[in-house]
Amino acid sequence: MLYTRKGDGGTSGLFGTKERFPKNSPVYEALGTLDELNSLLGVCRARTSGQANKALDVSKEVMKVQESLFIVQAELAGAEKHLLKTHVDALEHTIETIENLIENPHAFVIPGATELSALFDYVRAVCRRAERALVAASAQRPVSSPTKAYLNRLSSLLYVLARYAAIQAGTKESSPAY
Repeated sequence: MLYTRKGDGGTSGLFGTKERFPKNSPVYEALGTLDELNSLLGVCRARTSGQANKALDVSKEVMKVQESLFIVQAELAGAEKHLLKTHVDALEHTIETIENLIENPHAFVIPGATELSALFDYVRAVCRRAERALVAASAQRPVSSPTKAYLNRLSSLLYVLARYAAIQAGTKESSPAY
């Protein structure tokens, strides 16, 4: 059965406690935003499926991130799961790999050069919201330093993936004219 009816009154439980919490608590805001982030990454991964090249398999890199986000959610929910510094190091290595494949615009970029680059920019914005929500929720449910660092780095990865998507499509991105 996919429903329990326990949440009908506006509360829900977390791992490791019998206590129920309001569904509008910062913890559930963070968990929901992380879920949204992971779902949007799934859209990006579906759009990149079969587009691997020798330099980078974007679909594979996005899948790694999705797996890590499940660990972040489990940690926030109270499970004995945590991201490690090696997760952050791997993310930084991927960012550096992609940075070597693109020319950093050194300016703000107007999203939408391609559908995929726009999606990655959108996911980046959701990632930043998820990071803010996680920091707010960590007052109630502490999370590890590597988890906080991972979400911070993830927005950088999504930025370079957006730029990479535009370059792979042969599209020039624009900066705001101000």
